[in-house]
Amino acid sequence: MTDTLSDLSRHATWREIQAQPAIWAAWGSALPVAEIRAWIKELQVDEVWFCGAGTSAFVGEIIVAGLEGHTGPRLRAIPSTDLVSRPWAYLTGRKPLVVSFGRSGNSTESIGTLDALDALAPAAPRLHITCNPAGVLATRPSTGPQKVVVLPGATHDAGFAMTSSFSTMLLTALAVFDVDCDLPSRLGRLANQFSTFLLTYETMAKNWPIPDRLVFLGAGPLGFAARESALKVMELTAGRVCALWDSTLGFRHGPKSFVRDRTDIVVFMSPDPHAARYDTDLVSELRQQYPRANVTPLTHDLPYGAAWGAPLFVGLAQVLAVVWSDRLGLNVDDPFSGQGTLSRVVSGVKLYPVAR
Repeated sequence: MTDTLSDLSRHATWREIQAQPAIWAAWGSALPVAEIRAWIKELQVDEVWFCGAGTSAFVGEIIVAGLEGHTGPRLRAIPSTDLVSRPWAYLTGRKPLVVSFGRSGNSTESIGTLDALDALAPAAPRLHITCNPAGVLATRPSTGPQKVVVLPGATHDAGFAMTSSFSTMLLTALAVFDVDCDLPSRLGRLANQFSTFLLTYETMAKNWPIPDRLVFLGAGPLGFAARESALKVMELTAGRVCALWDSTLGFRHGPKSFVRDRTDIVVFMSPDPHAARYDTDLVSELRQQYPRANVTPLTHDLPYGAAWGAPLFVGLAQVLAVVWSDRLGLNVDDPFSGQGTLSRVVSGVKLYPVAR
């Protein structure tokens, strides 16, 4: 078991987590956000769909929850895993702007989404946000309007888990679809905040025993940040730490039965004062009902709202997951090495043709 963090830099995943602040700060000036926003405005679409699988799907869920109530086209988060299995249910008679997220851009569901669009909605515009300039999302042409945003090369994580790819895809899409802002200033400030938080998270992780079970909770966008956090821990510990996620208010409706002794519960405290009341009440309730559980409320100053701040919260899970994976003696960059069950780019999915 590793008792220090001094040698974690040998893992690509750890280096990729630490690289996020510098990536964001530089990307704020490099992203052609005005050009992309102008292109979208010209499309005059009624709906925007955010599509992806796994972590890439959670990016869309955070965005839609965070931008709820904003004016403009209707925003929907539709996992590509849903769209590929039931394309007619979604695409028949529709012409949305489909935003596809993909680290590699080569997952079966990414390809299946493009196949479904070609067959059922060939004129629907597409915006691809990907980390791999050589992937299908970056290179495949479209019969309709299409724009591709390739993120900095450093976001194409070498490790199994999505870390810098997740956060940078999320911040990129928010820059495009949220109210226009001084992006270099905003990402610079978020980068500075995260640099400080990473130091705090490292200290927390060093003194945090590996739990039997772990729960992440939050309201609105932070609920979906909790989902990504739970996935990171399960992925990098190869399922040895069972992790659950839910919304602050939803947790009482059955999922609270997951809590036992040696269950750690992390509540992402909302910056919305009204939502924060419910977060605070739940923290008090859990501490009273489960005195042997470790309940940790996590609070951050989020001047740009919960969606923009989601990566700052997920960073805790990223750090904990690497530290615990290392302590368990796993291959942090490929926890399922030799098992043939999970891989960095999902494989084994057979695509079936979509009839026009």
